[in-house]
Formats: sequence, structure tokens, C-alpha cells
Amino acid sequence: MKAERDRKRIREFFELVGNPYSLRKYSNPVLVYDIYNDDVRYSIWEEDMLDRFGLENVDGWDKKENSMFCPDWMLDDEYEDYDDDDYDEEEECEN
Repeated sequence: MKAERDRKRIREFFELVGNPYSLRKYSNPVLVYDIYNDDVRYSIWEEDMLDRFGLENVDGWDKKENSMFCPDWMLDDEYEDYDDDDYDEEEECEN
């Protein structure tokens, strides 16, 4: 089980899965998720509630989505957030 606190990444996740979830009602949202088989189970928590009760006490999930629609950072622990365009420019310079 993992927790993502970056609001931009949380929005990216909801855009990719096609869920128009509003984060306006949360002052500090945290996306708590777990990858199980080919699915990502998740729920949104308020940061102070999660800090108070702990990630290990999260029980149950609000929704489940196919992991095919999830961003790379969610599926890979070693994901580095770099811009692919910059990588392409470096390759062109080497040639």
C-alpha cells in the first residue's frame, strides 16, 4: 500500500482513469492505493486523518481501476519523472 501526496500526480491519475473527481473538498488530499493483480484499488484521504490513523490502518477502497490506465509513477517504484522531449533532444545531439 502506498500514499501519494502530490496534488498534480493525484490529478494526473484521475485524468488518466477518466474519473472526474473533485479535490476541492480536501485541503491536503492523499491518494492511498494498492496494486493487486491488474487492478489499482484506491481511496482519497485527508492528510491529517491519514497521519493520525496511519497508512497501515486503511481498510477498504473507494474504487478499483484497471492498472492499464494508471500513470507510470504509480506502477514502477524506480520511475524517474523526466521529460521525454529532453531525452529525445539529447539523442539528437549525440548523432
